[in-house]
Amino acid sequence: MAVSTRDRSRKRLRVGLVAAATAALAAFSAAPSPAATHGAAGTGTAWADCSGGYVGLTYDDGPNPASTQALLTALRAGGAKATFFIWGQHAEQYPDLLRSEQSAGMWIANHTSTHPHLTQIGEPAAYNEIAGAQSTIQRITGQTPTLFRPPYGETNAQIKADEARLGLTEVLWSVDSQDWNGASTQQIVQAAATMRAGSIILMHDGGYQSTVNAVPQILSGLAARKLCPGRITAGAGGGAVVTAP
Repeated sequence: MAVSTRDRSRKRLRVGLVAAATAALAAFSAAPSPAATHGAAGTGTAWADCSGGYVGLTYDDGPNPASTQALLTALRAGGAKATFFIWGQHAEQYPDLLRSEQSAGMWIANHTSTHPHLTQIGEPAAYNEIAGAQSTIQRITGQTPTLFRPPYGETNAQIKADEARLGLTEVLWSVDSQDWNGASTQQIVQAAATMRAGSIILMHDGGYQSTVNAVPQILSGLAARKLCPGRITAGAGGGAVVTAP
């Protein structure tokens, strides 16, 4: 039976549609999942490759209306999480900012109520400083912190006993960004470039624009070295370690 021109056109159209659908399905199947494509600071570099290990990004002294939201925006843009060590009095002043950190998926930790030199104020004052911040954070967020950073990194056996009494793991740092000391954005980025697997960097939610500006470059640098922002937790020996989020 002779095939009409119209029938031939319809057959070609059907074949074309099937081919297009097959190609679209193949492309969809090959595409990486959204979970594997969180870019580092908009670079498109996937955090999925963490073969270099994990590092801890930490910010002390907030919340701060001059920097908290900007830090959260920069971190979220890069698909990264960090640990915020909270100054209790600041949380009392800016509870909504603390809740914003929580909503952004950041880890909330204890940094005392008034940021004193704990080793110099004696007991029970030192214990009360830690317990007071713990209570404030619990009341505002509904969460109980498990990490504590002593102000200035000053600690001793009594402070460690106070931490243990409150179920807290002490977290110091291995890299100091020096942002508190006037470091420029580039100097902060250079400090972050020295991090290796397991490193914890000290930065501040202290209103420093240099610290905010450093976030995209820090994240890009980590991704290039296959290092990923991780979660700080208690290790087998009780000390702080950095693990997968």
